Amino acid sequence: MTDRRKFLKDLAIIGAAATAAPALMGCNRNAASASDEQMAEAAVAADNFWLVDKKNALPITGTFLDEISHDIPHQNWGVKEWDADFRHMKAIGIDTVIMIRSGYRKFITFNSPYLIGKGCYRPSQDLLEMFLTLADKYGMKFYFGLYDSGRYWDTGDLSWEIEDNKYVIDEVWKNYGSRHKSFQGWYISGEISRATKGAISAFHAMGKQCKDVSGGLPTFISPWIDGKKAVMASGSKLSKEDAVSVQQHEKEWDEIFDGIHDVVDACAFQDGHIDYDELDAFFEVNKRLADKYGMKCWTNAETFDRDMPIKFLPIKFDKLRLKLEAAKRAGYDKAITFEFSHFLSPQSAYLQAGHLYDRYKEYFGI
Repeated sequence: MTDRRKFLKDLAIIGAAATAAPALMGCNRNAASASDEQMAEAAVAADNFWLVDKKNALPITGTFLDEISHDIPHQNWGVKEWDADFRHMKAIGIDTVIMIRSGYRKFITFNSPYLIGKGCYRPSQDLLEMFLTLADKYGMKFYFGLYDSGRYWDTGDLSWEIEDNKYVIDEVWKNYGSRHKSFQGWYISGEISRATKGAISAFHAMGKQCKDVSGGLPTFISPWIDGKKAVMASGSKLSKEDAVSVQQHEKEWDEIFDGIHDVVDACAFQDGHIDYDELDAFFEVNKRLADKYGMKCWTNAETFDRDMPIKFLPIKFDKLRLKLEAAKRAGYDKAITFEFSHFLSPQSAYLQAGHLYDRYKEYFGI
């Protein structure tokens, strides 16, 4: 009897163990699965997918403000949106804002008696006063971009811009510059790429007047390199055959710098018209010429993409990274961009711009 009871008890224990084993094994599998998921989540959270060294590029510390444009859409922002954008700029280290032009043909940014008298439209808001006030608030330097009559684009002669800007420069300094601590310089807005008719005399005349009226505040220009991607924005082509050589680029800009370096303090060549494997060659020339004439060498790191048939969308992050890395290798002094609000801002009309902002912050550890 005793042996029978013991046998039945042992049998019950074995049965219970057999029943429990699959459950225990299931718990272990679940635990292992949970551990794998946690490890995967940790890897994603740590962002372990970068293949390049971070912070190995020249950071963007300046941006154009493009309120008078002819080839990108207007975002119709008011002071609330602009205030938020200045805050986003400040968060990634931007310390300089440049009004790319104070007017283009008949559209202007401020209440200019001279330009309105010439037939320009009165703006609904004083954007110049707004930008200066926000630059004051966020501790940024503001550069004023001169008026662009459009006649240079029609005629190819930059000397047309001298006459109107004689009045604009005086108006702006008298009514705005002397009241705002952020007013720290001038942008001579004529964009050229080669030895353009009237360029040296126009840059010199306008640069000298800017300096004379403001007690020597710095001036800069932002020309473009006549590379393979220097095609008309209104056309369908993305490249051309007759691109300038590095040697010809150096020859022509040596002559231009020689004629303007006493009144132009910095040059920020636009970086989007050459291919990515040409960056080092052209950048080395630009820096050497700037050093030769005692000028600052900036880069205008375009944050829009010239490689797509749709003009213009925010650039792929790696393309921007390649350009900023090249600028650092060349020893450039500063990187500015065209342009934060459309192509890099979290509140841009383009969704991709906010993603570019996030990738930029990740790369620079912001």
